[in-house]
Amino acid sequence: MNIKDIFEQLDLRDSDVQGGELAVHSPIDGAQIAAVKVDSKEQIDTKINNAQTAFKQWRNIPAPRRGELVRLLGNLLREKKEALGALVSLECGKIYQEGLGEVQEMIDICDFAVGQARQLYGLTIVSERPSHKMREYWQPMGPIGVISAFNFPVAVWSWNTALAIICGNSVIWKPSEKTPLTAIACQKIFEQALTQFGSDAPDNLMQVLIGEREVGEQLVASTKVPVISATGSSAMGRIVGTQVAQRFGRSLLELGGNNAIIVAPSADLSIAFQGIFFGAVGTCGQRCTSTRRIFVHADVYDELIGKLKHAYGQVKIGDPLDENVLVGPLIDQDAYNNMQDALIIAARNGGEVVGGERILQDQYPEAYYVKPALVEMLGRVDNVQEETFAPILYVFKYTDLEEAIERQNDVPQGLSSAIFTTNVLEAEHFTCESGSDCGIANVNIGTSGAEIGGAFGGEKETGGGRESGSDAWKVYMRRMTSTLNYSKELPLAQGIKFDFSDL
Repeated sequence: MNIKDIFEQLDLRDSDVQGGELAVHSPIDGAQIAAVKVDSKEQIDTKINNAQTAFKQWRNIPAPRRGELVRLLGNLLREKKEALGALVSLECGKIYQEGLGEVQEMIDICDFAVGQARQLYGLTIVSERPSHKMREYWQPMGPIGVISAFNFPVAVWSWNTALAIICGNSVIWKPSEKTPLTAIACQKIFEQALTQFGSDAPDNLMQVLIGEREVGEQLVASTKVPVISATGSSAMGRIVGTQVAQRFGRSLLELGGNNAIIVAPSADLSIAFQGIFFGAVGTCGQRCTSTRRIFVHADVYDELIGKLKHAYGQVKIGDPLDENVLVGPLIDQDAYNNMQDALIIAARNGGEVVGGERILQDQYPEAYYVKPALVEMLGRVDNVQEETFAPILYVFKYTDLEEAIERQNDVPQGLSSAIFTTNVLEAEHFTCESGSDCGIANVNIGTSGAEIGGAFGGEKETGGGRESGSDAWKVYMRRMTSTLNYSKELPLAQGIKFDFSDL
């Protein structure tokens, strides 16, 4: 599928992809594939005001009816899965199978949200006062701002949007400036769903803001946007979280992950190898859930690390649209430079580095393909505190499980973690209150790859937010407690007496 076919199938016209100020380059070869228009400050203000107007109409539509719009969106995503998956690969560099998987996540969250539209449950609460009833309601919040990163250019938008829409909100999406084409394509698909839906859906229910950092800053600063969902680095999250808190808004933060796997002596090394390898090299190490560190028991260390080194030497790296390729490029030169800096530091700290070098530069001089790096940390350093968004896997040896869990947890981030073991006591300990401190704690699967049914997110510098699954819908709604008195008396709570009968 060539770029012209992709654009045509996604209804991307010349006016959408040409003539703008923001150049879009594919990490596959560094070539410019589009130049899109950037929103001005005035256009951003207009879109925020339009989102408010759309919200005021949409909130009055019954939630099951709102779910119908998301059902139509899911069906359109099924029709356009191949083309949108290819555009994801073209624009962010992940292999085509991962691009397809990302679109499948969009379809899955649409299915989930359709059912959730009939389950926006509150509570009935027993009152301490006679002839009183207490109820809890959940009400829409208003325009929801979504800021997404390049590595999952469409899934993160869908996780937020599908739930925000069924909850009665409008959405304003600021995608990464590195991946605006997929956002424009998603807006087109959403507009097609609106056309099929009917006239009771307002205009401007979902809008896209295109631009660089200052565009996101204007969205974050707006008091007219009560919720900001932001995905990116912990450094970005500190800025967004602080600014939103200053105006008493609500933020949902999905930030960095310095994810670790513990391999116990009883582990099935075949599946441990598979989980580690995909987690470490998939998406060229550019997932927030990518495996960054492994703690391997001394009894199985040599066997597992030998197998990983062999795989690292054989893995097929290249054009992510080639079905035989497992690892595509880094997003850009900055990502490559950051990777090299991290490897220099690791070597200074006594790490033995295998891989990490740039390849294919003769074929793709403007692109940044690298061999995944495996770094054995042999004694001088017992942990790595920083996340580098690249395929670097730090390897540590351990003998005591308590120590391994402590070292796994002893980092600022707290997103994803895993243990490979066939010992039920070790598995249960890993997921108990004194085990992993991450938002995700897996047993016998890796750190990377989450299902829509479970809430996704992490603790500490990962931000504490949760998307998809569970009760994540509540972040897009406000809680209202209502007490109803159906008597002819007015008793006060806590038995308070306030007698003013003689006044």
